This record gives sequence, structure tokens and C-alpha cells, in this order.
Amino acid sequence: MCGIIGYTGDRDCVGIILRGLERLEYRGYDSAGLAVLEDGRVDIRKAQGRLSNLAELVKASPVRGNIGIGHTRWATHGEPSYINAHPHADANQRLAIVHNGVIENSYTLRQGLAQKGIAFISETDTEVVAQLLGYYHTGEMLTTLYRVLPMLEGSFALAILDRERPDTIYCARKGGPLIVGRGAGGSLIASDIPAILSYSRDIFFLGEAEIGAVTPEGVSFYDSLGNPLEKTSVHIDWDIDAAEKDGYPHFMLKEIHQQPKVLEETLRHYVDMEKLAVRRERMPFTPAEAKALRRLTLIGCGTAYYAGLMGQSLIRRLARLRADCEIASEFRYSEPLIEADEAFIAISQSGETLDTVAALRLAKAAGRPVIALCNVIGSTVAREADQLMYTLAGPEIAVASTKAYSAQALTLMILALDLAHLRGHMTTAELKTALRALGEIPGQAERLLGQKERIQYFASRHFNCKKIFFIGRLEDYYLAMEAALKQKEISYIHSEAYSAGELKHGPLALIEEGALVIALATQSRVLDKTMSNLLEAKARGGKVVAVGQSPTPELLAAAEVWELPAADERFAPLLGAIPMQLFAYYMALQLGRDIDKPRNLAKSVTVE
Repeated sequence: MCGIIGYTGDRDCVGIILRGLERLEYRGYDSAGLAVLEDGRVDIRKAQGRLSNLAELVKASPVRGNIGIGHTRWATHGEPSYINAHPHADANQRLAIVHNGVIENSYTLRQGLAQKGIAFISETDTEVVAQLLGYYHTGEMLTTLYRVLPMLEGSFALAILDRERPDTIYCARKGGPLIVGRGAGGSLIASDIPAILSYSRDIFFLGEAEIGAVTPEGVSFYDSLGNPLEKTSVHIDWDIDAAEKDGYPHFMLKEIHQQPKVLEETLRHYVDMEKLAVRRERMPFTPAEAKALRRLTLIGCGTAYYAGLMGQSLIRRLARLRADCEIASEFRYSEPLIEADEAFIAISQSGETLDTVAALRLAKAAGRPVIALCNVIGSTVAREADQLMYTLAGPEIAVASTKAYSAQALTLMILALDLAHLRGHMTTAELKTALRALGEIPGQAERLLGQKERIQYFASRHFNCKKIFFIGRLEDYYLAMEAALKQKEISYIHSEAYSAGELKHGPLALIEEGALVIALATQSRVLDKTMSNLLEAKARGGKVVAVGQSPTPELLAAAEVWELPAADERFAPLLGAIPMQLFAYYMALQLGRDIDKPRNLAKSVTVE
């Protein structure tokens, strides 16, 4: 969601803050601002719209200083506007604050402050926090934070400047992520690693209900009771160039093209491809645990949920284990029946998705083991889970997930094969055969990317369509869901996914002349059924496309076919994701959309 950056040191902070905010643009935002301590005063600049507007404002009305905080806002309380943009100050202009999250009791707190004579400028919950800190200020910010933070209900990541402490940035978190790094002649804070990766690779992660006091010389951490904490930094070895476009017009296209490498690295991390054996030390279950397991619940949101559905299907099919994938935001409120022999997998690219974190904590409170499937080192999901499976996608900048989805799906496929072998439903020879087939996927993905011009041409002819339907059966239905999400996210074309067999149970009424119907058809055992559903759509005026391997003459005669390389059908949906990502990209490109930063969306959803 919102992006936070801060710097205190011996260099001018404004350039560092603006560059950091550029690295956080992918999180989604509608306004941006910064606050600098200069000559004993808090100097604020903010602008509605893109970060370039803030940069132009700073150029026209310069501000300088060695300590400052910056923010990109994604509106929750109050419309996108200059007034509601962060940073916010208290009534005495003593402090400035930026905030990621939602203060759920802000209305009540606002009313209480108004009765004390505090006049508010904005509609935001963030200004409520600023005014609380100003009103209750004791003369020492740490003491003030210990008084004010317990008043706040909801989630927050806060960064605060106090003109009485001109070298210190105070930070606190509950739910929202915050990191601290040392470098660039000082110290930095941010809401995500890419913002400070150019300046620091040794990162401290602020824990739940913790407070930090960040100075040019170092960082002090405290728990919610004021006790000092000792923290160990985590070294981040991400390639800095991964946060640059490298000549691609958009991060999304670059990240689509990175998938063969990501698949290869993820595969070799979990599988010894020379021996065709799973690396036992990197898998979450021992043989005894796998055999004793009776239920596996996967939880995620958005793209992570769809990757989980793919994993659910293969775990059921190969390991003969009851597996259920749940939407994290539903799971936490559904009064779930958590069983004694149940384990959980929490799937999150960022590791900070609020609903997934809450579901993880619910499972742990019930005493059940939780495995994190996560892309970000040191994130909340990674830290709080009992075991960890990293996806080796590297930083993903575009809001619409591509390479992280592929890495999640592949990791779950490897887990499904491992569970099948450990539970006695797959022989060692069969496992080797499956792993050999899985090893061919990265090269097949590379060949698919070489056929992108066909999809680009198709998009150039059909970008004016008003609705797109994606259909499939079994694993292809889950792929259809992810394909529809990608199309919605970046082209804004109304797109829906349906189980192909459900078309005649209602959705067929929506098919009319000009509608696009994309059939995912990688599973031969239901190909005839899917073909029949595709013909039903074609008979009603739909323009039909099929995505699959080794198309039959009947299929070629009935539809335009985007052919996939011949692959093991268990893993073919992983390949099918690539043309769907390219299709969404090129449709959005034709329509002139803001592909990397689609409207109303954020990369890491840290609020409900």
C-alpha cells in the first residue's frame, strides 16, 4: 500500500527521499509528499498525483536538510487531494508524520481531540495520530509514543520527525512493514527493501509493536514496554538492477521475461537436478510428518490464492491428501474448523499481506504448524511461520504479479511431488521422471516468450472488446482465474473466469457477438469436454481462442490456437500462464493503461 522512506545523516535527504519514493511507486499511490527538518522547523512539500508532480514542486520551491521522511499515499480516509496527502503535522507544527495502514478508531479519537479544541485540516486518520502525538507530547517522543500507541486500533507503520530532536526519525509498527538500514553516511527507514537497496544491504526488520529511534550514528529498538531490544541485521543479496527496467518499457514485461531464469533458480534450489532428487533439507515435511498429515490448508489472497489453488489440486491428485485453499480474508472470519492433524501454508509475495498474516496467526494460536511460502526475506510471514520456503523471484516491481506467481506455483508443484513420494503414492522412479519433466519447464518457457508477437498482433485487433471470458477445467480453471485477474488489473477490461462446465448454468447468457472467450485446455482427459464448451460460446457469436498443447485438427478448425510446448500435463498450466500474462500486457498497452501502476491498486495490501 502506501510507501514510506526516511533518511538521517550527513547528506542532503531530499534526493535520497525522492529516489526512494521512485522505488516504491509500484506499491500504488495517488499523492506524494516529504517533510524535512531545516533550521529548527518542519518544512513540508506534497502534491496530488504522480511523483513527478512532487519533484517539480520541490524544484520550484526547494527544501534542503539532512533529515527527512517521504510518503506515497493510497487513499483510505479522505479522497486523493493535496490536503489529504502526507506528511501531516500537529497543530503546533512541532512534528510531522507519515503513515501506512488504517486507524480503525480514528473517528472516535478525532471527536475527542475536537472537544479539546484541536482543529483538523484533513480527513485522514493519519492527521489524528499527528494531533494525538502533538497534544500528549511529554517533551520526549519515546515516552509520548508509549502513551499514544495503545490508543490506536487497527494497523500502522509510522515515521515521525520531531523538531526538538533534529537528528532522529522515530518509527513504530503494528501490522504494516518497516525496515531500517545503515548506509549513505547515515541511516534509512522504508516500507520495503527496494527503496533503500542502493544505500544499504544490511537490513533490520522492525517487529510487531516495536519502536525504533533512528539517528545518523545508529538505531535503537524498543519493545512496547520500553525495554531495549538487540536486533541482528539480515543481508540482502538481491541484484540492484532487478529494481531497474533494463531497457524494457515496463517492469511487467521485464518480469515476464525473467520467468525462465526464476523457474530455473527455484527448481535448482529445491531439487538436485543431477541426481533428480528433492533436496530434503529444504522441504518442510519429514517422511514421518508427511505420512501422519491428514489435512493441508493453503491460505492466500489474489494471485497467491490462485497459485494456492493450483497447489491444492496437485497435492490432492498426486499425494492423495486432503488439501484446501482458502481466501485469507474469508478464512479469518469464517470460524474455521482447525483440526489436530492439520498443517497450513501461508502464501504471500510480500510477506506482509495483512489478511494472510492474520490467518497465519489464527492457525498458530490453534497450535498448528505453519509453513511460509514467501518472496521477501525477513518479512512478517517469513518471521512468524514455523518453517519457510522462499520463492526465488527477486524483487517484483510491477503491481500485477507474474514471476512471483510462477515461482509460487512451481514451488507448490515440487512440494506436491515430494508429499506424493513420502506418502507412498509415487515411486522413486516415478519421482525422477516427474522431476526430469519439471526440469524442462524453464526452457519451454523461454521458447514461449519467443512467440509473443502473435499475441501482440491478436491484442492489436481485439483491444476494443468490452468483456473477456476465461474458461477451463481442473487446473486450467485455476489458471483461468489468474488470467482473468491479470486482465482486470492492467487493462481494466471486464474479465471473468468460469469453470468450463458451468457455462450452460448461467454465464452463457452473457456471451454475445464480439465477446472474447479464451479456453485454457492443457488437460487431455477433459479436452473433449472443454472443446464442447468452447463451441457453445462460438455458436453464440463469441470470438474463441484455445491455449493448449498438440491441438487436434478439430480444435484448429474451431478456434484460434495458441500452442504450448509439449510438456507433462501436470505442469503445463505453469506454461499456460505466460501467454495469459502477455495477453493482458499487450491489451493494456494498446489501451494506453498505466501498466506497472494500475489505478486503485497496490502491490502489497497491508490494510483490510
